[in-house]
Amino acid sequence: MTDASGSASPSSMKIYFRLLGYVRPYLGLFLLSIVGFLIFASTQPMLGYILKYFVDGLSNPDASLFPNVPYLRELHLLNTVPALIILIAAWQGLGSFLGNYFLAKVSLGLVHDLRVQLFDNLLSLPNRYFDQNNSGHLISRITFNVTMVTGAATDAIKVVIREGMTVVFLFGSLLLMNWRLTLVMVAILPLIALMVGTASKKFRKQSKKIQAAMGDVTHVASETIQGYRVVRSFGGEVYESERFLKASQSNTDKQLRMTRTGAIYTPLLQLVIYSAMAILMFLVLYLRGDASAGDMVAYITLAGLLPKPIRQLSEVSSTIQKGVAGAESIFEQLDEPQELDKGTVERDALTGRLEVRNLSFTYPGTDRQVLDDINFTVEPGQMVALVGRSGSGKSTLASLIPRFYHHSTGEILLDGVEVEDFKLLNLRRHIAQVTQHVTLFSDTIANNIAYGDLAGAPRADIEAAAAAAYAKDFVEQLPQGFDTQVGENGVLLSGGQRQRLAIARALLKDAPLLILDEATSALDTESERHIQAALDHVMQGRTTLVIAHRLSTIEKADLILVMDQGRIVERGDHATLIAQNGYYARLHAMGLDEPGKADIT
Repeated sequence: MTDASGSASPSSMKIYFRLLGYVRPYLGLFLLSIVGFLIFASTQPMLGYILKYFVDGLSNPDASLFPNVPYLRELHLLNTVPALIILIAAWQGLGSFLGNYFLAKVSLGLVHDLRVQLFDNLLSLPNRYFDQNNSGHLISRITFNVTMVTGAATDAIKVVIREGMTVVFLFGSLLLMNWRLTLVMVAILPLIALMVGTASKKFRKQSKKIQAAMGDVTHVASETIQGYRVVRSFGGEVYESERFLKASQSNTDKQLRMTRTGAIYTPLLQLVIYSAMAILMFLVLYLRGDASAGDMVAYITLAGLLPKPIRQLSEVSSTIQKGVAGAESIFEQLDEPQELDKGTVERDALTGRLEVRNLSFTYPGTDRQVLDDINFTVEPGQMVALVGRSGSGKSTLASLIPRFYHHSTGEILLDGVEVEDFKLLNLRRHIAQVTQHVTLFSDTIANNIAYGDLAGAPRADIEAAAAAAYAKDFVEQLPQGFDTQVGENGVLLSGGQRQRLAIARALLKDAPLLILDEATSALDTESERHIQAALDHVMQGRTTLVIAHRLSTIEKADLILVMDQGRIVERGDHATLIAQNGYYARLHAMGLDEPGKADIT
């Protein structure tokens, strides 16, 4: 281990040992693999000694293998040496199997645990983390970075243990055979350590750049695949091709730079090691003394076996540094503070009374105030509509209620309880939300409606929710009905059909608070009329918060809040606001029910 990464910075060692901490559940298997590698390493000097006996046996094949051991004097070199070679090979094979197989089990388990923890961690991170990190880099971290950690957890550990023990056994044997000659070899170790340390720093630095470049490749590919319709509609093929070419070329260049570093570094190290070997061979011939030919052949053979494991130990530094760089980015995500949940209140049922008092909000890390002193109350069963230009704060207000973001100024009360005081899962169980950006999963229609907490809902309830959302008719016309696969994000359905399934999902949830954020924007006029009829029924006894730009949706609201630059500038029902002839009246005159004429989404 010292040869491989002894010169790495303390932070690298800290990260690597944290990574090795994931081995703890597999400690028994890990120790078994170490035993296997110890067995394997012990066979290396045995082969050197067998060579000694073979060379000595050339001049005297009937000589005893153990002349000083009473019961083993009859073992002659002629018969024993070939048998011992077979036994050593079998012993080495056993060690190799134990070491490789059980370490593979450990490392694959480690990587699996790390990948699962990384994904589960993603599910508990706050919204702002996803706002600040693109999906390509997050996906790359789970796939590419974890693969690099596999190298550090498998190949690196295998090489460090197996080759490290081989060096120890060989070095011990050389000391026993001729300690003076062996000490000459030690003089070269500081130079090797210096070369390893210099290369380690370069490998880690370059590896970080490779990861970032790989994230860019994944990001561009992901965006293009998801937005392929836009790419083709607007002739973006050449632009996307150039963007991907640039990202891929950057990744290739960085990979090549790392390969070049290794390609220069390894031969240089080899040159140093073999120079030491040349000096050693000169000294063997010069200081031969009364040693037999077998002794000298064995010594040179064992010394000749040393460069390979030493070189592999030095090369493992590159693998470890890649793994450390991958682990560093993984631990950065794992160390991110999870979605804040200090709530203690749990309620089985709520009436849905919503009260907002003196609410102001600024997004973390920005200075612009998005909401400024918002006040309103909605009684159970009432419908409130939010209207205003884009960027006026409507969707932000809707996001604060289920605590996708946390407010620090003012209060949001649900049944008289501050939403921050609810346990997060309990709070969101009482809120159903439908947005204009519908998310469907690559699954059946039934499973998309009965998703998450709703999984396992009776088929009759699923069909009833679909009927209420006016989705049942088109679903039943599909080849497998409710068991039809919708494709990635519902690609096989129209925008209106996807929207109706999202509304069916919200209806099946049967929550006391319903938030519709442009929920009818993707619907044609006829579909919206059906949905509106369904919503009129569903909203009875439920608090409904609607962000919409269509007059048909808004005019039935019990309360309309007109927002501008984060403030409520007008409030009242449709008739009252028209009579005031103010901001709302101007929007209405511009064509509130025609989104193309008024940008108030």
